[in-house]
Parts: sequence; C-alpha cells; structure tokens
Amino acid sequence: MTANAAAFCGITKQYKDFTLGPVTMTVPAGSIVGLVGENGAGKTTLLKLLCGVNRADGGQIELLGGSPADAAVRARLGVVFEDAFFYESFTAAQVDRSMAGVYGAQWSADAFAGYLRRFGLDTGKKLKEYSRGMRLKLSLAAALAHDPELLVLDEATAGLDPVVRGELLDLFLEFIQDERHSVLMSSHITADLEQVADSIAYLHHGQLLFHENKDELLQRYGVLRCSETALASLPAGLVVYTKRGAFGCESLVNDRAAVRELLPGAVCDAANLDDIMRFYSGRDAQ
Repeated sequence: MTANAAAFCGITKQYKDFTLGPVTMTVPAGSIVGLVGENGAGKTTLLKLLCGVNRADGGQIELLGGSPADAAVRARLGVVFEDAFFYESFTAAQVDRSMAGVYGAQWSADAFAGYLRRFGLDTGKKLKEYSRGMRLKLSLAAALAHDPELLVLDEATAGLDPVVRGELLDLFLEFIQDERHSVLMSSHITADLEQVADSIAYLHHGQLLFHENKDELLQRYGVLRCSETALASLPAGLVVYTKRGAFGCESLVNDRAAVRELLPGAVCDAANLDDIMRFYSGRDAQ
C-alpha cells in the first residue's frame, strides 16, 4: 500500500477565464480529505483532473501509485459527481448489469445488493421515480460495489436532509476503517466535513490556501471581537482579516492561544470552517 492514495504536484489547468493552481497536496491513504472553497474555486476541476476526466496543463498527478491516464488505475476509483446520475429509464437491476459489464470480475453484485438494502432502495422502480437522495444513494452503491481504494465525491451530500447525510457520513467513516481505503470529498456543507474529515484543503480562486489537519486547524483559528485599540496592539501576522462595524471589530486570527494571552479580556471564540472561508473571502474582496 502506498503512503498516499493521491498526490498533486504543481498541477495547473488553464481556462479562458479561470486558472487552477499550481496545486500541490496529498491525499494520505486511510484518511478523509475535505475539499472546501467558494463556487468557482476549482474544486470540481481538481477532482476531474484526478479522475482522468480532464488533463492537466502542467504538473503531475500520482493516483494509487500510478497515473489517472491508466484505465486500470481509474478502475480502482469510486466516483460520485453532483448530478451525474444513471439513465432515468434504468432500474437498479439494470444499473447492476451495466456496472458488471464495466468492471467485470471486480464488480460484486452481492455488495451492490447489500448497499441497496441498507439504503432502502426499491430495485424495481425506474430511476426517474427516485428522489435526488435516492439517486445519490444508488450512485454511492455503484461507486462502492467494486471495492474501490479511493472514493472521490463532489458535493455528494448537497441537498440531502440531515438524517440521510448522517447515514452517508457514517458510511464514509466505515469505509476508511480499512486502511487501503481513502476519501477525497468536496462539500459546501462544512459541518459534515468537520464531523468526518481528517484534514481540510481550502481552494480559493484556483489557489490552494492551505491543507491542514482539521483538528489543529479548528483549534488554532479564532474569531476575535474587540475594540480598534485592542486590535491595533496585536503583532502583524496574527490577524487574517477584520470586519469593522458600529459595535467594534470582528477579526479572524490564525493563533487563538496567542491572542488570548495578549488580550486576556477580549472574546476570542473558536472559528469553524464557515468562519474561516467567510473571512478569507472578505479579505480578497477588498
């Protein structure tokens, strides 16, 4: 087993009005990496490059010890992209036969049937009769039934109710109990990633701002509320961005412990992923 399920090294992709990268980051084997960023930040582009859907203009991608250009390597992926579902006229049984034709001996009809039962999906119904959540569950069942080593998910929990999202998050945590398995998932629902991700990669305007251990990240960043005078007393580099209002300053700080020591009387709460993204976006919109 390789130490990394995937590695991006200086990856770039150029479009007419958007540039991704250069991005350098890894997806450690046996872990869940959460990919966050605003709409248009490049998350789906990065995932498509990893899956071999598109080719990078520069840099290298290592995927499961090989290359995304190799069909045998891609066959070891499980992939679910937002709104990329099977034909609406299919039933789950037809999906089963279709995927068996794609994966051959790798495909497990028993595993697929097991996931369908677990998800409570009616195998006789056509997919056009399924809700969005049901279609997503079917896509996940199909992505998992050939025992992939890396699961790549693009907004796989978007638009689902909290109960269904909870089911899927439990499934992802089960999946990585086998150390051969890894997950790279993008999501706008940062609370989901706070629950299950081992590390967080933040793409912003095509640039990777950071890729850090989630617990350390949430422990370190804080939201400081204080006066302009107190804020001015802090050393340069501690404050990422400040929003000023009638009632004082609200700032994202990148070392909560240091700020609490310097300003013991000020309120400095833990920042969540939404806070971190909100302030970084505000800084760049100046």
